[in-house]
Amino acid sequence: MSARSAINKEIFTPHDERMLAAVQVKRRTKKKIPFLATGGQGDYTTFICLSVTNKKPAQVSITKVKQFEGSSSFVRRSQWTLDQLRQVNGIDPNRDCPEFDLTFENAFDQWVAGSSGDKCMFVQVLHNTCQRHSADRKPEFVNCQSKLLGGNSILHSAADSVTSAVQKASQALNERGERLGRVEEKTGDMMNSAQQFADTAHKLAMKHKC
Repeated sequence: MSARSAINKEIFTPHDERMLAAVQVKRRTKKKIPFLATGGQGDYTTFICLSVTNKKPAQVSITKVKQFEGSSSFVRRSQWTLDQLRQVNGIDPNRDCPEFDLTFENAFDQWVAGSSGDKCMFVQVLHNTCQRHSADRKPEFVNCQSKLLGGNSILHSAADSVTSAVQKASQALNERGERLGRVEEKTGDMMNSAQQFADTAHKLAMKHKC
């Protein structure tokens, strides 16, 4: 099971939520946190997750999830509603980069994703979700490439790939069906010919018997 699937199962499913996207991140600038504040649990991996409730009206949340070294479980840490998100900073609108910033009402974090592709997918889903679920004041997306905000190119590309695969599978099944149809037709002709031969042979046998 992938980390994202495990997070969805452990953190969100028990609360009747489903995860829309998740990105593994590291801080670009480390915060100085007292040892006691971390519980002395050592190194950890951080994920920023976007989730929505299954019940209507849908409530969207952005959650910081951690997995501490040596542990197979995940822990829900900070959480914000989508309405608390004020700004998403893509850092560079002219090139792919893994860095991005999230500004909330009471928090500001500077992150670097595992890859620019991971960041791109997360920001795309986040932007699309904001357009659908943010009621009054939508968060500001700055320094983001147009592909992150305009046409959901990655999502459309994935959808096109799935559609193409389905079409190919359907075509293969149709071709297989046509081949099976031809085989069945030939089998039927052979059975008819065999029956006609048997009838003729029977008539000849009866004629000679008489």
